[in-house]
Amino acid sequence: MRIGVITGSGSYDWPHLEGAAERTVVTDHGAVTVTEGRLGEAEVVQMSRHGAGHHRLSSQVDHKANFAALLACKAEALVSFTVCGSVDPDLRPGSLVVFDDLYFPANRLPDGTPCTWYDTPGEAGRGHWIFDRPFSEPLRQALINAAGQTGVPVATRGVYGHVDGPRFNSRPEVAALAAAGVGAISQTAGPEVVLAGEAELPMALVGFVTDYANGIASEPEPVQALLDRMAASRTVFATLAGHALPALDSPDAAGFVHRFGA
Repeated sequence: MRIGVITGSGSYDWPHLEGAAERTVVTDHGAVTVTEGRLGEAEVVQMSRHGAGHHRLSSQVDHKANFAALLACKAEALVSFTVCGSVDPDLRPGSLVVFDDLYFPANRLPDGTPCTWYDTPGEAGRGHWIFDRPFSEPLRQALINAAGQTGVPVATRGVYGHVDGPRFNSRPEVAALAAAGVGAISQTAGPEVVLAGEAELPMALVGFVTDYANGIASEPEPVQALLDRMAASRTVFATLAGHALPALDSPDAAGFVHRFGA
C-alpha cells in the first residue's frame, strides 16, 4: 500500500525509510519536495509541511500544493503528524493523541480563501463532503494498536482544534476552545483534514503534546521544555509509523462526497 505521511515542526526529514529518495513534484498549485521510500511492505511518500529549517511558518503552508503532490504520487491513505498544545488538563505534555474529531469552523486556508478543492462554479465533480467523524476509523485503529510501541501515554480519542498562526493563543481564546470540547490545538492540520476528505483519501491525524495552552496549567513552563518535546516528537512519530504503516490494508475513507455534474 502507498501511504502519504505529512510531518511538521521538528520532523523535517524522516528516519528509518528504506531506499529513501527525494524528488520534486510539480503540481498546478506549486512544486513540492517529497521523500519516497519503504517501511517494510508499505511504500511511503513523506513531506514536511514547513520545509527544511521551518522555511514556511504555519501561515505560509501551501496545503493544496502538498495534497496535489500526494495525489500525484498516488497515495492511497494519509497519516498526518502534528505537535500540539493541550487544552484538556488530562492530556499531558509528552503524550500522543489519535484524534477522532475536528474543530475548524473558519474552514479557511492560510491565505483566507475557503478550504476546498471546488473553486469554480459549475465545475464537474464539485460537491459536499458529508461525514459523521472526519477521520478513517480503520486507519485510526491501526495507529492506536501500534501506539503501545512508542513508550509514551496515548489518548485514543480527542477533538483536534485548528487555530490560526503564527502567534500562540490568548487565555480567553483557549478558554473558548475548551468550552467547545477541543482537546488539543495546532496551526496546520485543519486544512489537511478537509482537503483529504474532499479527495476521499483515508486520513488519520496524530498529535504529540508539547505543552499546555495558555491558562490550562497553573504555571507556564519554560519555552525550552516545549522545544525539547518538539525535538523528541520526531522519534516518537517515526516509531509509531514504523509499527503501524506496514500493517495497513486499504482503510476506508471518512464519509463521502455528494457530487454534482460528475
